[in-house]
This record gives sequence, structure tokens and C-alpha cells, in this order.
Amino acid sequence: MRLTRLTYRSVIFLAYLVMLLPVVLLVVTSFFKDAIITFPPSGLSLDWYENAVQREEFLTGFIVSFKVAALATVIGVPLGMAAALALTRSSIRGKQAITTFLLGPIIVPGIVAGTALYLTFLMAQNQLDMDIVGTLPGLVAAHILLTIPWTVRVATAGLQGLDQSVEEAAANLGARPWTVFIRVTLPMMRPAIVAASMFSFIQSFENLELTLLLVGPGMSTLPIAMLNYLEFQIDPTLAAVATIQIVVIAAMMLITDRYVKLSRIV
Repeated sequence: MRLTRLTYRSVIFLAYLVMLLPVVLLVVTSFFKDAIITFPPSGLSLDWYENAVQREEFLTGFIVSFKVAALATVIGVPLGMAAALALTRSSIRGKQAITTFLLGPIIVPGIVAGTALYLTFLMAQNQLDMDIVGTLPGLVAAHILLTIPWTVRVATAGLQGLDQSVEEAAANLGARPWTVFIRVTLPMMRPAIVAASMFSFIQSFENLELTLLLVGPGMSTLPIAMLNYLEFQIDPTLAAVATIQIVVIAAMMLITDRYVKLSRIV
């Protein structure tokens, strides 16, 4: 038993080490003074954070990424919640097939999905005689395909744990279906809604593969701006930008967990 317990703990420790060690090294590297990363560094500095904040492409990319992620979350989460509610509460046939279809965008590799969307948008442009590729609406529409699957995945797990007897009691007391949904079901779904919104926003904000083929001149997201910077320069500036992202996302998760326990949903 002791050997089994020791092996189990060792495997868990190794898994956490593999996941967290690259992040720790990234954060540490962002404080190196040298432009060329060497171990040990000649000193520590915050110059790379100053360079990251002052570069216009990173600021512009951050604003575009935030807009796209916010719009995709606002549109995609309600659609995903409605789909999850229908799949969980209704008796329609082919639930498994519908669920697999809705989760398709996160199952298909991002670069494949991006290529397919790019070709689809080109065909739509020719038919509608309007620009879609390289526009904000086109990029938001593509990112909605990311937020819906994550919402369905998180919301389905949350809805399966709800006590339907509370809704049945409200209906038996004379509440109409819409009133039951607004006054009873929706408040119970709040943890799932918050968790789905957070994960959808993060997935959209950090997406690179799907976005790579859909941006246009003068419109670049933060991950693409980082990729373009890496093409011409190699220094700890990108490590500083990535560290800022890690801090922002970690703060979002901590604040969310403060009001809605994420462990109940994911």
C-alpha cells in the first residue's frame, strides 16, 4: 500500500512538474537582463516589460483580442447555454450525435478549422459581394465557433448536477414555464454561466491557429502580434508579454472562483 501510494504521488508530482515548469521558466526569463537568453543571467531587469508596454503592435493586438473575445463570449455563451439546456432537459433523438457536432470545433485541429473557414468566407464573399475575411465581424463569427463548444461542454456538466425537483415544485405552485426559467433555473445555472463565460473568453483571447488565416492588414490579435515579433527579434520581450497574460488570466480565475466555485463545474 505504501509503495502504491508513493508511486501515485510521484506520478502526480511529475505531471504537475511537466505542466508548470515551462511556465515558471517563462516567467523567470522575462526578468533576464540579457537580450540573448543565457544561464545564469548577468542580471535582472524590468526593461523588457517596459518595451512590451511601449510597443504599439502589442497594445493594438490586445485591444483587438479583447474586442473579439468579448463579442464572441457575449454571443456564443447564450447560444451554447440554450443548446446545453435543450440537450440536457429534452427527449430529442440523436443527442449524442448533436453533442458531437457542437463539440466539433474544439475537436478539429485549429489550423484545419481556420483553413476551412477561410475558404468558406471566400466563397461567401463572392456570393454576397462584401468583405468578410480580414474584418472584425468575420473574426468574431469564427471565434463564436470556439465559445459555443466550450459553453456546451461546461454547461452540460453543470446542468446535470442541478436538482430538477425545485423547478417541478415551482411549476406545481402555479409558476409558468418562463417564470420557472427566469426565477429558478437561471439562478441555479449561474455557476455554469460564469465558468463558461470565463473559459470561452480565455479560449478566444489566446487563440492563434484559427485566427491566423482570418486577420487582415491593420487588424492583428495579440497572439499574432507576438508571432510577428518573434519572426524578426528574439529577446525576453515575448516572455514579458506572456507573463502579463498569465497574471491577467490567473486573476480572472481567482476572482471568478471567489464568487463561483469552479471546482463544482470543471
